Amino acid sequence: MIVVATADFEVYHGVVAELRDRDVRFETVEPGDEIPDEAAVAVVGPEDEYPPMPTVRASPDRPRQAVEAALAKLRGEDGRTIVGIDPGDRPGIAVLSGDTVVAAFQVPAAETPDVVERELEGAVDPLVRIGDGARLRGARLIDAIEGPPIELVDETGTTPYQGRGVRAGDVLAAVNIARIEGETVESRDVEPTPGEIKSIQERSRERGDDQRAIDAELARQVALGELSMAAARRRHRDRNDG
Repeated sequence: MIVVATADFEVYHGVVAELRDRDVRFETVEPGDEIPDEAAVAVVGPEDEYPPMPTVRASPDRPRQAVEAALAKLRGEDGRTIVGIDPGDRPGIAVLSGDTVVAAFQVPAAETPDVVERELEGAVDPLVRIGDGARLRGARLIDAIEGPPIELVDETGTTPYQGRGVRAGDVLAAVNIARIEGETVESRDVEPTPGEIKSIQERSRERGDDQRAIDAELARQVALGELSMAAARRRHRDRNDG
């Protein structure tokens, strides 16, 4: 059982809300009061004294992370935080503490580095694992994520079968990616294939009122993240109309 022993009002309400959301059994006591015999982990605030037992110190703005750390201690796990990412236009993101999934997200690719940074703040020995599938998008993520070590994972077979009505494939794949050991990388040099360049040219045609596709070199720069689609279309228009 977890015991919440803090005089900090914000910490108390944040941690208790997180525990209730997870349907975790807990008790609350005043700092200095006797700890229940069945309590295995205590959560305290920034200024509270540590009781003589396994303890997690919570900050008012990060109650979820404190609860996750307390649950990891309760399960006896090492608690290493690993983020798995299934890259794409809207990457699936899974956050694991030990072998337990503690959070999951699916956000636009541009927001992914911020989510990773937020989830790993304060983590000890964190790790990011990225699937090797969507090569170009994965390469951009490797370049954009700063701080933790990154492993590139063979994502073959990581997307599970989904029953009717289930729409969580990318997130489930991210969970599996987080659990697979990969190759440590600092960057990934990827040259767009002719098919990828053609696909970007077709997308540029569909997005424009003039039904004109950007040229192959501009499409390559879009693929590599050097230009946005809008900027590439402007350059193409300026070249041809100027």
